[in-house]
Order: sequence, then C-alpha cells, then structure tokens
Amino acid sequence: MTPVDQTLAASAQRTLSLRWVLTSLSLSMLLSSLGTSIANVGLPALAQVFGASFQDVQWIVLAYLLAITTLIVSVGKLGDLIGRRRLLLTGIVLFTLASALCGLAPKLSLLIAARAAQGLGAAIMMALTLAFIGETVPKAKTGSAMGLLGTMSAIGTALGPSLGGVLIAGLGWQAIFLINVPLGILTFALAWLYLPLDRRGPKTGRSGFDPLGTLLLALTLAAYALAMTLGRGSFGALNGALLLAAVAGGGLFVFVEARVASPLIRLGMFRDLALSGSLASNLLVSTVMMATLVVGPFYLSRGLGLNLAVVGVVMSIGPIISALSGFPAGRVVDRFGAPMMVSVGLMAMAAGSMALSVLPAVFGVAGYVAAIAVLTPGYQLFQAANNTQVMVDVPADQRGVMSGLLSLSRNLGLITGASVIGAVFALASATTDLTTAAPEAVATGMRITFLVASALIVAALAIALASIGRKAT
Repeated sequence: MTPVDQTLAASAQRTLSLRWVLTSLSLSMLLSSLGTSIANVGLPALAQVFGASFQDVQWIVLAYLLAITTLIVSVGKLGDLIGRRRLLLTGIVLFTLASALCGLAPKLSLLIAARAAQGLGAAIMMALTLAFIGETVPKAKTGSAMGLLGTMSAIGTALGPSLGGVLIAGLGWQAIFLINVPLGILTFALAWLYLPLDRRGPKTGRSGFDPLGTLLLALTLAAYALAMTLGRGSFGALNGALLLAAVAGGGLFVFVEARVASPLIRLGMFRDLALSGSLASNLLVSTVMMATLVVGPFYLSRGLGLNLAVVGVVMSIGPIISALSGFPAGRVVDRFGAPMMVSVGLMAMAAGSMALSVLPAVFGVAGYVAAIAVLTPGYQLFQAANNTQVMVDVPADQRGVMSGLLSLSRNLGLITGASVIGAVFALASATTDLTTAAPEAVATGMRITFLVASALIVAALAIALASIGRKAT
C-alpha cells in the first residue's frame, strides 16, 4: 500500500470512528431528554396505580429534574478530574439500572428514589456529552456536532409524550421506564467501543475535588429549584423561605470558592464577559422557550377553543421543527461562525416571540404555527452557536465543568420560566383559575406574556452584542 493509500485509509478510519463516537453521544443526549419528557404523560396512570395525589406523583418528575439541576456542574468537574470516559460509562450504567428499578418499583417512594438515581445518571450523560464534543470533534465541525446534539435532545422531548402514551396503553406504566434498558445497553456498548481512552496525565499540579463547594452548590440549587416549582404556580411562605435560603447559599458558595485551594468553579472565569454573556443569554432564552410550553396549551384550548387532541398536535409542531432544524443550524454555525449566528438566532427568536404576541389573535392556529416556525429554528441556531462559542476553546481540564455550567444555565432558565412566565401569564390574564378563564382574558395574557418574552430576548441580544464588541476590542 502506498503512503497516499495509507493516509486515505487512516482518514476513512478516523471518519468512521468519529461517526460512531457521535452516535454514542447522540444516544446519551436522547436518553437523558427522553427521561424528562416520557414520565409526564404517565403521571395520571401512576396516581391511580399507587393511590396517590397529583402533588405526590409529580415528585416522579421533580426528583429527576432536581438531581440533574443540583449535580450537573459537580459531575462535570468530577469528569475533568477522574476521566470523562470512565465517568460517562458509569453514568450510562447508573441511568440504565435506575430505569430498570423504576419499572420494577412496588411503591411510590421507591420509584421516586430510583428516579433521583436516574437523574444523576442523566446529569453525567448531559454534562460529559457536551464535553466530549470538544475532545473528539475538529473545531471546524463543532457547530455541526452541537446541532446534532440539539436535534437529539429535541427528538427525545418530542418523542416522550407520544411514545409514553403508546407504551402505557399497550404494555402498562412500567414500560415507560423499561424502554430505557435496551437503549442504555446499546449506548454503553458504543461508548465503550468508540470513545477515546482517558489520558493519564501527571498528578502534580492537578486540582482536587471540592466537597464543601459541591455540597453548598447542590443545596443552593435545590432550594432555588424547589422555590420555583413547589405550589404549582402559587408563591407562598415556603417558596419565599426556600428562595431566601438559595440567596444565602449562593453567597456562602461564592465566599467558600474564593478561598479554597481547588474550587469547584473558578470564579475568575466569570470575568470573561463572553462566557458570562453566553451563560446569561442561555438562561434568558431557555426561560422564553419554557413560555411556549406553559402558555401554549392554555391559549390553544381556552383562547382558541381547540379540543385536547388538536392541542396535542399543534403543540408537537414546535419539537418537530426543532428536531428538523438542529443539524442544519449546526452546519450554518460552521459556515458563518458562532458569534454572528448567536446574534442571528436571537434576532429570529425576538421576531418569533413578537409574532406570538400578535399573529394568533389575527390568524388563529395558523398564526400560532407561523410564529413557532420562526421562533424554534432561531432557538436551535442560538443553541448550536452559543454552545460552540463556549466549548470550542475551553482548556481540556475544564471541559466538563464548562459543559455543566452551560446545561445548568439552560435548566435554571427552564425552571424559572415555568414559574415566572406562568405567573406573568396568570397576572396578565387577570384570573386565578386559567382552566376556566374567558377566551378574551387568555388572549390578553398571551399577548402580554410574549411581549415580556420579546423583551427578554432583546436583553439577551444586547448581552451577546456587547460581549462580541468587547471581544473584538
């Protein structure tokens, strides 16, 4: 074989190996997002099976989300320290075993505990999947890889409700958890075979783990998440106490991190305005995207008078568009550069949010769908560009914690959006019970809510433009 033939063969082998790497990472992202969305549809059946109230069974969802939110930065840091491949494989095994335990749980308390363990596995998978992109994918193709992960996340979100409904109807509630077992085994096999081995560098000079910072951050994030989610939209004394605890915990966390030798998060990194701007924009954008999930069903059913079947079809359009636009968005990022596409994506989102405040009142369902068709591709373009911008030049020993911070900012935005945007919608609708509100009141709430959403996106755009301008100078 000539040297040219050997070079071509080696290049083809690297390309094939990279495809299998991306397949294993895509499956990891699919499983973690599917774990979030598939359980929601099963809550009514689970309440009946276990003879529990809705407030009790909602902990099946909440335990999973809390585990991800509180631990995703810490597991990212742990991956940087002990090896990302080793920890990702552990996360996949934990997620798979916990899924099996969920399906076999005889009591609600055991199911909730298994869901928390499943959430820990999902946190590892989400954090380290993004980190592996920077380690395995050439810089020129990072945007495409980020777009692919965005597509898989959207597919998991879109597939969950419909797949869960089919599985419950045909095989029982256990199937919505047991479906993850064969998928988890396949994901583990591909990751074991194709992910690059962890590099064993010298231990001298390497930072250690920060147990106190990890505990403080987990407690702070748990307090904030519970403050935003308990009470199903009402903000009582318990929510206020939890929010104060989160503020106090955050202050204590900053105090500790500034003084420990090996901090969980290096506070100095936030002096980089490009990074801080990316995380802040990610949070604002996720808050707005949650608005479509919170407000959309009420407006379609109460404002436009659609039956539940039609509402389900219309609500599925957004995730479908998101799944279709994710990979092309990544290709566009590679072609034109991440900073420019962050701004373009935010401009599209601002236009889509403004359209959601105006078009449905004029054109009904068609106006709603048209606005979503602008908002959703803008979101995928922003996500691919923003993730690429943050991860492409991150030092190898910080990829895990950085991807954890990206995922954390997104999760905090979703949690905040569910609470704050829901409160804005209820306040703008001037009603205490949205399920019985008049169509005119719901339409007013829709209009005002997405005017607020537009303002949040404009704020994110201003942050992005300021970050780009500061970086250029």
